[in-house]
Amino acid sequence: MKSSSKKKTSPRSSARRPAPGDSQAIDQLCELLAIPGGSGDELRVAQHLKDRLVQAGASPGSFAFDEAHRRSVHGGACGNLILKLPGTHRGPRRLLAAHMDTVPLCVGGRPKRVGSRIVPAEKGLGLGGDDRAGCAVLLATAAAAVRREFSHPPLTFLWTVQEEAGLHGARHVTLAKLGKPQIACNWDGGPAHRITLGATGGYRMEIETLGIPAHAGNHPERGVSAIAIAAIAITDLVENGWHGLIECDGVRGTSNVGVVRGGEATNVVTDRVELMAEARSHDPKLRKRIVKEIKEAFDRAAKRTRNADGKCGKVRFTGRLDYESFSLDRRHPSVVAAVDAIAGNGREPEFNISNGGLDANWLSARGVPTATLGCGQNAIHTAAEWLDLEEFAFALGVARRFASGGVG
Repeated sequence: MKSSSKKKTSPRSSARRPAPGDSQAIDQLCELLAIPGGSGDELRVAQHLKDRLVQAGASPGSFAFDEAHRRSVHGGACGNLILKLPGTHRGPRRLLAAHMDTVPLCVGGRPKRVGSRIVPAEKGLGLGGDDRAGCAVLLATAAAAVRREFSHPPLTFLWTVQEEAGLHGARHVTLAKLGKPQIACNWDGGPAHRITLGATGGYRMEIETLGIPAHAGNHPERGVSAIAIAAIAITDLVENGWHGLIECDGVRGTSNVGVVRGGEATNVVTDRVELMAEARSHDPKLRKRIVKEIKEAFDRAAKRTRNADGKCGKVRFTGRLDYESFSLDRRHPSVVAAVDAIAGNGREPEFNISNGGLDANWLSARGVPTATLGCGQNAIHTAAEWLDLEEFAFALGVARRFASGGVG
């Protein structure tokens, strides 16, 4: 965001000075990074957060777990952890959110501090800064609020489950437990001064191609290859521009067949193949069109693939909306509050639209319009992931100012 009244600052040129609580927050971050907790296995993380906040002075009765895991297709050990705090001054309730789960690559990893970075201690494992860094930012902010280190309006802290497995915590959060927040920010990956205003929508598909088995050496003509059906369908999609990056009437989207499983022996005409695919677009109409084209390509391939008796293959196609797209106006109160929190800590905000799903997708869709900020995570979902501690410290200041309502 440019300003005519003062010179544009670089991300580092006017960063907030380290605060006394930063060292403790970094120690707590390392504790969180060392706790295993993939999607559906977040209970130890949730209990750790609750224990640390009770030690800071929070009343055990101010916490709640919802039943999001019982509504998720994955089940799980616990629902979302929610902490509600009354305000020390009047104002609209503010929500701060982060997700507790990590991708499988990070489960079992340990952090190691190297200068101004935190990196994985073991080769081949990820760090889990996505999103234990966000959890740590909320933990430090909530603890400071509990200790009355700053004045604030009513606050709700939400640590969600199963973000990495399809945003199920945010999708199934019990809204009645949140206290009707009117301003909301989600702390996830990326630079601490970047505000993500919107994100794409995603649709997930599970496809089965069903053929007819036969001995591939003696009578291959009696069979219908499920692998051939899948190959013909994917080729159709690629050749007609419906796989990969898709541009249609000035609108962009993506699709990908990312998983293919099938076949047990080279001497058998494979009769069943499982595939998983996705379609994404910020435009719901294009996303629906992509799904339609994928389904029709597989239907055509099945009808085209026949054996010597004229029998053809079949396709089973199921799908579900993973998350709907959203876009917040820069004048929305959640965005205005995020801008104030970043500017109040000495930086100029950068605006972003994401091509991946965020908890903010479902929170916004369910009536809690949410902006997303980063905490300094880099190379997430890889074994090369690292966390920038200067960015993490800046995120702490941003979260504290956001929670204060811009007055503390």
